Amino acid sequence: MTRTEIDLPRIRRLPLLDGASAETFALLTREAAIAHLEPGGLLAAQGESDDQLYLLLEGAILLEGAWNGREADLALLQPPATLMLASAVLGGPNLVTARALSSSAVLAIPGQAVRQALGRDAGFGRAVAEELAGCFSGLVRTFKNHRLRGAQERLASYLLTQQQRQGGGPTLRLPCRKRRLASLLGMTPENLSRALASLVPYGVEIDGVQITLSEPLALARLAAPDPLIDNHVSSADGTGQAERERRRFVRMQLNPA
Repeated sequence: MTRTEIDLPRIRRLPLLDGASAETFALLTREAAIAHLEPGGLLAAQGESDDQLYLLLEGAILLEGAWNGREADLALLQPPATLMLASAVLGGPNLVTARALSSSAVLAIPGQAVRQALGRDAGFGRAVAEELAGCFSGLVRTFKNHRLRGAQERLASYLLTQQQRQGGGPTLRLPCRKRRLASLLGMTPENLSRALASLVPYGVEIDGVQITLSEPLALARLAAPDPLIDNHVSSADGTGQAERERRRFVRMQLNPA
């Protein structure tokens, strides 16, 4: 992992920082730096207390968990995601391991500066509260998805979500290898293979990491999309987690069905 100086105008536009006062922004960036990671590079380790808030600028970061010799992939984050925000606010250890899935750039801000800023800047405090609320909403969606849907329904819903996030066309690309996708969806690789095969009658065509949905309406009938579980809003325009959740709620109000 290498570090470079930060591009202040670019950093100022990040959702978590654009509402901070000039004084707070200076405090947060005074000892901050941009970390560059190659694929597989370790950003933060579970259980360590490096006391940093990370803001993902480029690439993709995989969150992993481990317990009693077991490991699992928990989430795949894309810009402009926050990492270890709760740990930075509380001054606690990292609850997960964060590793680069592709070449990535991450802004690292000392946790002490984050806590000082929370005590003096209501605008920044609101942004942090909204980001934590957005992350909590996303966690609840994931938990409901895993507990209420079977493997076939989870995979169908995932493919429909990726289709919308990648422009709505018939063809999409899986963002990671199938073995990793299986872990993210709470399946074994064998269960994922069976679930993919079971979706062929619903118009799902598989060519490596490229997936074509030739009958999306049939797939949607199987998946039964639910606005309180699924969120198709993309982060491609730089939208943070809180704003993505807010937009999903607005869409739900405009189109309850």
